[in-house]
Amino acid sequence: MSDQPSVSDRKPLPPAAQRALAEAEARRQAAAAARAEASPKELQGPKGPEPTRYGDWERKGIASDF
Repeated sequence: MSDQPSVSDRKPLPPAAQRALAEAEARRQAAAAARAEASPKELQGPKGPEPTRYGDWERKGIASDF
């Protein structure tokens, strides 16, 4: 059996703690919404699949591994 008190056995949180938890949840939701927004379109980037993901750069028919 766990030595953690059950939820009903816990003391009620003070108002300051409740506000802090609400503010933290609001910050988490705002950060998730910011991540969900589309990132700006890349200008003058490589055509085709992302070269850093596939491990090589290809320019004018010449591939260079890194």
